[in-house]
Amino acid sequence: MDIKTQWITLHNQDVDISAFVAMPVTEGIYPGVVVVQEIFGVNEHIRDVTSRIAQEGYVAIAPAIYQRIAPNFETGYTAEDVKIGREYKNQTKASELLQDIQTAIDYLYTLPQVKKTGVGAMGFCFGGHVTYLTATLEDIKATASYYGAGIVNWCPGESEPTITHTKDIKGAINCYFGMDDQSIPPEQVDQIENELQKYNINHQVFRYPNAEHGFNCGRRSSYNPTVARQAWQETLKLFQSCL
Repeated sequence: MDIKTQWITLHNQDVDISAFVAMPVTEGIYPGVVVVQEIFGVNEHIRDVTSRIAQEGYVAIAPAIYQRIAPNFETGYTAEDVKIGREYKNQTKASELLQDIQTAIDYLYTLPQVKKTGVGAMGFCFGGHVTYLTATLEDIKATASYYGAGIVNWCPGESEPTITHTKDIKGAINCYFGMDDQSIPPEQVDQIENELQKYNINHQVFRYPNAEHGFNCGRRSSYNPTVARQAWQETLKLFQSCL
């Protein structure tokens, strides 16, 4: 499906947020999807994911969630990039992240091409963590959380970890983990799945052998094209069934 892309500015309560938008060219009504960045900003990889999901028949938006800390931040995947990205991640706050994602949703709802009955969200790395958190928003009907680290033991700017919000998840959620991911031990994956089961959340947890952190990103040495393709297909099935 042919698409068009553009950068826009979202006017939040206390900050203007840059966002990358991709949508089909063909007239119609499409579901909306929010794409949440890694620690590396709305870089080429995240813009590519946003464009790819638009090509599948969605209006997709990737807001810059570091806007308060580092406006227009974008970087690659070197050790120094990881260090800077983590520093910015540790300065974020859950309340502001929720507000930023809600602002992106509200923008999608202003577009005549977008269905107003709920949106999807997909996030990678830190974005995988953030989408687990934002799955608690009323408008989020389907979440694809890719290798979100720290869910069981941390929440941005909060004293209780993000996993304690599991009971508030409103829609369906898929979680994708590589079993060779050094930042997410298998016992944490089990803990997440147990919590989702405990609260009867509509969920699927995918454990991929021989896959590392960042397996979906073709710009990282950990890229695993086979696993990335499998997780992508599961994400499309999730969105098709829920949006």
